[in-house]
Amino acid sequence: MRILCCDDEELVRWSVQAHLKKAGHEVDVAADGIAGLEAIDKGAYDVVILDLKMPRMDGLSVLRRLRETHPQLPVVVITAHGAIDSAIEATRLGARAYLSKPFDLRELQLQVERAVEHEELSRTVEAMRDQNLRRYEKLVGVSQSMGRIFDTLERLEKVDAPTVLIQGESGTGKDLIAQAIHSRGPRRTKAYVEVDCAALPDTLIESELFGHEKGSFTDAHQQKRGLFEVAKGGVVFLDEIGEMPLLTQAKLLRALENRRFRRVGGVVDLPLDAAVVAASNRDLQKEVKAGRFREDLYFRLHVVPIEVPPLRQRREDISPLVAHMLERTARDLGRPIPDITTDAMAGLEGYNWPGNAREVRNVIERLLILRTGDAPIRVDELPMEVRLTSSSSGSVGCPYVLPEGGVDLEAVERGLIDQALSRAKGNQTQAARLLGITRYALRYRLEKHGLTSQKSLSPASSLSSLSASSLGI
Repeated sequence: MRILCCDDEELVRWSVQAHLKKAGHEVDVAADGIAGLEAIDKGAYDVVILDLKMPRMDGLSVLRRLRETHPQLPVVVITAHGAIDSAIEATRLGARAYLSKPFDLRELQLQVERAVEHEELSRTVEAMRDQNLRRYEKLVGVSQSMGRIFDTLERLEKVDAPTVLIQGESGTGKDLIAQAIHSRGPRRTKAYVEVDCAALPDTLIESELFGHEKGSFTDAHQQKRGLFEVAKGGVVFLDEIGEMPLLTQAKLLRALENRRFRRVGGVVDLPLDAAVVAASNRDLQKEVKAGRFREDLYFRLHVVPIEVPPLRQRREDISPLVAHMLERTARDLGRPIPDITTDAMAGLEGYNWPGNAREVRNVIERLLILRTGDAPIRVDELPMEVRLTSSSSGSVGCPYVLPEGGVDLEAVERGLIDQALSRAKGNQTQAARLLGITRYALRYRLEKHGLTSQKSLSPASSLSSLSASSLGI
């Protein structure tokens, strides 16, 4: 990481530079605001540490200039003790964080690295939105499989397809696809009705679809219109059609073939003027072979097939889906949209999501409802099942063999961290690289295990004690 420290006090510049170099960063210094702007114009920096009170040009003036010339450059400001108004103004101008003098050098390092991680994530999300992300109604995705679904939906905008069959696991968004077909298709001005075939008793589903005449069965005290009549000119969504009883399947097939139907107990044929979108979380071809679903009805529904793969087969869609859910949920709750650390996003991407997009939505809602503050979402905030499964997802092809008697996983992690720090001679950036994690993730594990690591923290501690006392910063 390349850092510019802009401060008029030589001792501050020296201590900050020494500390951050020990942490593995490249650090340049500038003695005032004008020198700082000149350095930024000449070289590319990942982050700027900016004192607010300097000669020739103060920090707020520098910050205003940076917002015009380098709006994406993260800035951490240093302010005099008690100058809260200046710190608030700096935050309004886009500063990622501020510290009051005297400050702890370790806290400065933490804020600097967080600012860069925040900016890297923002750039990644923005690039994804600009280049790959596709949206269609409430659906988002970047994978080829979602791209094919979006292409099909766009074609259906101009075609009045009589039947569409959507297949995919529970929670993959089949209902959202059905709603999109209606809202963008030629029948969008007419009714849209949903039927959950799994939720209705066998004795009621036929009446629900086709309606019934008065006295056609017990409790049929009056005539009732079925959903095929209610949806005249619109779309009927038959969710979980694999649960439909065989007798009703036969009557549905006749209605689709003839485009006419009768109410239960009726003698008059009524026109079927509704498109049918059916969905199932079962493999209907297997259901046909097992004799639980009519083959002729399957082929009648299979006019326009849409297959929705589970999230575990299109992991590239997890990140945009999480971003979409964060944005939507935060808006619904009236809260600012939180950022998420790279470690937390990696944890979400490593989880298999058996509940698919529905489970993602539930997890995001839980996170935003229970958390406090505006800090980025950390990996330790994720649900336990997500952390455990994602952390073990790399076990395939793992070079380590679990002993028959098992291991103390905490002790193994602690030992690997200690070895990495020793090999890196206390450099946390290099140690994190050896462990395949970020610096922030390493710091989290150091705190979790109560490791102070003299190798990694002793230089910081000595400088920090100087900064808090004799240096007066």
